[in-house]
Amino acid sequence: MGIESRPRAGVFHVRLRGQVCDEEFSCDRLGGAAACVGAGACRMCGCRVGFDAGHGSQWGHDLLSVTLGGGAGEFNTADSMFAMMMIPHHQQAVEMSDMLLGKSGVDQQVMDLAQQIKDAQAPEIDLMQSWLEAWGMSDAGGMDGMDMGDGMMSDGDMAVLESAEGADAARLFLEQMITHHEGAIEMAQAELADGVNPDAIALAQTIVDAQTTEIALMRDLLTQI
Repeated sequence: MGIESRPRAGVFHVRLRGQVCDEEFSCDRLGGAAACVGAGACRMCGCRVGFDAGHGSQWGHDLLSVTLGGGAGEFNTADSMFAMMMIPHHQQAVEMSDMLLGKSGVDQQVMDLAQQIKDAQAPEIDLMQSWLEAWGMSDAGGMDGMDMGDGMMSDGDMAVLESAEGADAARLFLEQMITHHEGAIEMAQAELADGVNPDAIALAQTIVDAQTTEIALMRDLLTQI
């Protein structure tokens, strides 16, 4: 089930519960296309289309995904949401790492981990931004849909980390980054379950593997500091 692009511009074919409906639209972005097609499907087939904002990667049960073909590779709403949400998530991890790297009196193992996180996630930000550009989408507004359930730190959390020094800063960084990584893993697992783009799925698996290993390391480091 899904939406396939056809050679005729502006026409998407929607398969819902075994029915095929054609609906003209003028949108050139995934979100707009989904809205237009969804409206047409409801009008023509009487099916319900909804977005599960709590999960962030699934449409309602009648329209399971919106899948577009094209030169940039097949992708769906799970793929685009993964990139849009993971970019600001990674950006905050880099910011947290930079905060720690700018401090003195911090355990070298924790400093090395912060550098490792920054070196891994900064290129991944660039990669995901390139996907969104190829898909005709923007990463703007990704933070709007995020909350503490995504492992994101609040402004207050970031301020406390910024003001901490020495061993206190190291412990706080580890505690916060464990929570942050757990949120990233949850987001990546949603992409593994619902995504269709091979590159996005591969990155999601990399995030799960790398950050699971880093969580174990951080928990071990907390017993040493």
